[in-house]
Amino acid sequence: MADDNRIYIFDTTLRDGQQSPGAGMSFEDNLIYAQYASKLNIDVLEAGFPAASQTDFEIVRAISQQMADQQSDMVIAGLCQLREAQVVKTMEALAPSIKARKARVHTYVPVDPNLMQASLGKLADDKQQIIHDLYRLIKMATDGGFEVEFSPEGYSRMGLNFDFVTDLIRAAVSAGAGIINCPDTIGGASRYEGEHYFVKKMQQHADIISKEFPQHKVIWSAHCHNDFGLALENSITAAFDGPVRQIEGCMNGVGERAGNVSLEQCIMYIKSFGEKANPAQPYYTNIDITHLQEASNFIAQNMLPRQPHTPITGENAARHTSGGHTNAVLKNPLAYQPFDPASIGSNISFVFGPLSGGNHAKRTIEAHGYKCDESEKAVIAQAIKDRYADRRKGITDFELIEAYRYFRSPIKVKAINYARTDTDHAHLTLIGHFFGQENISIEHKGGNSVLAGLVDAIRAHYDINIIDYSSQSDGKSAHAKCLSRITIRVAENRIYVGEAIDADIHISALTALINAVNESYIMEFYSANVDSPEHNNFSPPSP
Repeated sequence: MADDNRIYIFDTTLRDGQQSPGAGMSFEDNLIYAQYASKLNIDVLEAGFPAASQTDFEIVRAISQQMADQQSDMVIAGLCQLREAQVVKTMEALAPSIKARKARVHTYVPVDPNLMQASLGKLADDKQQIIHDLYRLIKMATDGGFEVEFSPEGYSRMGLNFDFVTDLIRAAVSAGAGIINCPDTIGGASRYEGEHYFVKKMQQHADIISKEFPQHKVIWSAHCHNDFGLALENSITAAFDGPVRQIEGCMNGVGERAGNVSLEQCIMYIKSFGEKANPAQPYYTNIDITHLQEASNFIAQNMLPRQPHTPITGENAARHTSGGHTNAVLKNPLAYQPFDPASIGSNISFVFGPLSGGNHAKRTIEAHGYKCDESEKAVIAQAIKDRYADRRKGITDFELIEAYRYFRSPIKVKAINYARTDTDHAHLTLIGHFFGQENISIEHKGGNSVLAGLVDAIRAHYDINIIDYSSQSDGKSAHAKCLSRITIRVAENRIYVGEAIDADIHISALTALINAVNESYIMEFYSANVDSPEHNNFSPPSP
């Protein structure tokens, strides 16, 4: 690992990410995510903490074997405390990756004074013993053919321990460690700390090590938590303004407390601004960003839910509802996007809501195979909004099409009333709209007078023929309702079916006929897939 302008990506989703409460994944899901990481060209995958449990050991071992079998270029890392038994256990778990020299032991020791006392007890006072143990255990791992990464835990709050940390890093590098990670463990670092800012301290340590060990190529790494929402800023500052050439984080920013830095945000930040930050030698990663969305989706589904407004990969990150935004994005994806979502394997989408306009409605309607002329798109959009006036959060495409179909339906009935004065005479009233008319009354004489009367009224506007009609009970109880089914033929012998259920056999039959007529009318006149010369010359009345 050595490149002055390449930023290596260290993915600790399976280790630090799963330390977040409720984030643990199954054995199989850990292995599946490892495949996503490999497709992304992640440089280092921290597969877990082998000494934590036998299951964790087996997960790391399985991922190590899996990647070795696939001859993956991804380095597999395992975390361990600075204890010989844990170092040995981690080396055993990573053994399959040794042959390809893709195995990394990652060990750590606290250097934050408060953390040292809490974690190390009496050993915290014996700093020389800690330094000795660090050298011995790292040397054991490097002699075994492993890469070693050392992390002075709580680095950003080392306080007066700067010299002690210097001695630890000296010992680690002397023993063969090639990666020094300086974490903001509690996510509290800020550039406003001035000379106490951890990036400033890291640069001082990098200068010391470079001077004392000129023959050693050390990769400096940053591992930032997000407790103040500064993980991205701190990670990028450490890379662009400091010595860091490896950034550690998790997909979707999962991790302990407020999470780790989000890897997808870091990757896209470097891609977007790496050249601007260093024109002579642009910063870059080797990540294949076309798989970012699917990897993010997997973690959102199997580890921790992702907020819709999450940057880069969130559900709303490439979703629009404002009419002005929609119009612009339809013409140019970059009009209201900092990058083309297609580049990360995502798609721009739209949610129709109170602020949406005719172009949005027209696009969705046409995408579903229906017609929407330029001259009527605004009217249709308003009709859709009116139908869902209480849905301020937006509607689905399915609901939009349902509203469009209702708008196009020639018969919109709120109530049906009928009366029979004798066996041959019926009076029918439709409350609502009927082929452009409002609240019509129908008088009819003859057999089956109620249904026949509606058929005659429809034929005055639209030529149909009933070719099949049946009504039957939908159950055997006294409260069973009547299910009616009517099949009609229109135009060039095309067939449409309508069904309805009601306690009244006449109402169910009338409603079934109306449903069949509406379906046929919409498909005959407004489906982009129907090409009928007869109906192309017909101008349907305004709904």
